Amino acid sequence: MMKRELLTRTFLWLAVLVGGPLLGAKLFDLVVLAGAWSTNPPASLAMMPYGKAWPIDTGVFFIPFSAAMLIAGFGALTTGWRTPWRYRWLLCLPSLGILSLLILTVVAFWPMNAALYYHGAHSPKDTITDAQSIAMARQWVMLDWLRVAGATAAFVAPLKALTMPWPGELTSKDPPVVRAILFLALMSVAAFVVWFVANI
Repeated sequence: MMKRELLTRTFLWLAVLVGGPLLGAKLFDLVVLAGAWSTNPPASLAMMPYGKAWPIDTGVFFIPFSAAMLIAGFGALTTGWRTPWRYRWLLCLPSLGILSLLILTVVAFWPMNAALYYHGAHSPKDTITDAQSIAMARQWVMLDWLRVAGATAAFVAPLKALTMPWPGELTSKDPPVVRAILFLALMSVAAFVVWFVANI
């Protein structure tokens, strides 16, 4: 087995082993936890994680698993970059998918989590009304199905890639401009990860 194939398949196995529990936990979080606190806002918001009823930070699980998925996805994409597109697109899904979900989490979910938690806890930082909390809880659940769909794709794609034969041929090397763009893209991802971890 060639070194490039071995490395790519190792990252794919990591993506599968991390992606399965991540998908299961995301479904549990949406159906059970969010199902409880979003049932009858604003009263049910007291059941949100982080409060007295649920003194647990779900990020303790999701953040390390998401980070491992990000490493596995971009590792597989980087080591398998020169495979033909019929195979490479399966390597793109886990990396770009989990990155998109992390960006969605920062842009949409972090502000909603804070607003809903402050409203349910009757915090001085509360900025929304009861009616807004009802609409926001519904929006949260609808958007979270996107995260479930993304986690599903990020799990199924590497699994599919592992079941396919390794392509024997390699594509030609990218021109220097394309390689520079790819390098900048990877550096941007690394910068986002550092920023994300620093703001947890």
